[in-house]
Amino acid sequence: MTQMTKGGNLPVPATALQVAVTWRQGPGVPDVDVSALLLDATGRVRSDTDLVFYNQPAHPSGTVRHLGKGQGADGTGADWLWLDLAAVEPGVDRVVVAASADAGTFGQVPSLDVRVSLPDGQPVASFAIVDASAETAFVFGEFYRRNGAWKFRAVGQGYTSGLAGLATDFGISVAEDPQPAPVAAPAPFPAAPAPPPGTAPVPYTSPAPYTAPVPAADRLASELALSFPPFTHQGSGKQRVTCPPNLPPGARVVVEIECRDSISVHIDSCDAYGRSDRDLLSSYEDEVHARTFATVPEDRPLSLLVRADTPWTLRVLPLAHARRLVHGLDGRGPDLLVYEGPAGVLSFTHRGSSNFAVWHYFTSPDPEWRGDDEDLLVNEIGHLDVLAPVQAPGLLRIEADGAWRAGVGG
Repeated sequence: MTQMTKGGNLPVPATALQVAVTWRQGPGVPDVDVSALLLDATGRVRSDTDLVFYNQPAHPSGTVRHLGKGQGADGTGADWLWLDLAAVEPGVDRVVVAASADAGTFGQVPSLDVRVSLPDGQPVASFAIVDASAETAFVFGEFYRRNGAWKFRAVGQGYTSGLAGLATDFGISVAEDPQPAPVAAPAPFPAAPAPPPGTAPVPYTSPAPYTAPVPAADRLASELALSFPPFTHQGSGKQRVTCPPNLPPGARVVVEIECRDSISVHIDSCDAYGRSDRDLLSSYEDEVHARTFATVPEDRPLSLLVRADTPWTLRVLPLAHARRLVHGLDGRGPDLLVYEGPAGVLSFTHRGSSNFAVWHYFTSPDPEWRGDDEDLLVNEIGHLDVLAPVQAPGLLRIEADGAWRAGVGG
């Protein structure tokens, strides 16, 4: 990785890149909100949509996105951008990486720098800000065209007039000072070796839109064939996590969590406003290694809310990582199984002391309904041996507090 100094520049590949502004969090340290501005040859935006930030997280062209914030276990914060330089519109000459400090100045923000890396996490460049003082907004760097290629320049220019002053300089219409409220656009994911530890996202890789065929077996087979880089995020306590936008829109994906010594572990999906939307998983065991699934929204990245008392590791994986129920499978605690057989009967045994539930999700036979049908196969307490009918191939989401066994047939 190239350590840059103020005013320096270097060539960067015209491909997808991830950019993180990182800083050391702590008492009295302002939050940092990152933004990107797409500028034409005059050095100004073409319209207000050329500003990408937490309140306008994607450029209409889809080439620049604000991915949200992350936090490493060492107290390092990061706010992430993703951009695809190869696809940036011809009318855009520069993409500026900037930020504002919420309720403070950048002189109060320690270990401040900007880091550029490739989609696989390989570092490209890093530029440390060492001379910040009373600035409330900052231009960290810019990507610019030169002789048909792209370069990155370390700028390091501060503004005492906040985001409004910075935006006005670049042609954004600002009615009043829009100092960002501390809205946590939750956090992306670690992709080692990219810094900071535990927060680097896997950027967008232009997946083909996913459309679900009506036949259940066809939809399930197509989802099982989908592939994308696994996303891993390490956190602690309650945290909202924004997944990378390269997950297949509309497809179901495996959500896996590991956690020890927590009173309880919960995962919810979030709506477009970051609010808890649907309960995906709950566990109350001392050692949790559990799986469930989530459906990726068609119009935005998948966002998950994790609640626990101790450190945890979250993974989002292709559906093919779920276990297949062909004859019989043993498990413990919450899990996700794929059943690819025909309509028939499944058997379940449970050796825990509290609730045991199994939901079956399968494609609706109604051609007007693209969503899943949901069938609660089992919902009992304590030890049990039961049979349950299934109507079609699909996913089995198991909630349990102890050992269990699932089988095909009576």
